[in-house]
Amino acid sequence: MKHNVYFDGKVQSLGVNTEEGYATVGVITPGKYSFSNDYEEHVIIITGTLKVKLPGEGWKTVKRNETYVVPSKSLFEVEAGADVAYICYYKGRRAE
Repeated sequence: MKHNVYFDGKVQSLGVNTEEGYATVGVITPGKYSFSNDYEEHVIIITGTLKVKLPGEGWKTVKRNETYVVPSKSLFEVEAGADVAYICYYKGRRAE
C-alpha cells in the first residue's frame, strides 16, 4: 500500500491494486488544488461535492456517486468547499 501526501497534507490518498487495475482512495480537504497526471484517470466521488476544471473546459460540479474523466498528460484543477472522498482508477497504469 502506498500513501501519497500533497499540499502539506491537505490531499492524501492510499494506493491499492484492484480488479480494475491500480487505484487510489483519497480525501481532499477544503481548498483549491492544481494537479498534473500521466495516465487517464476515472474519478468517482464517494462523498461530498467537488468542482473540477478539466483542460479546455469550464468548471463543473461533481457530486457523490458521479464520475469525471481526466485525459492523460493533463493539467487540471479541483476545488472542495468541504471534505471530499474519492476513488481514482488509472487506465493503463500497472499495479504497484
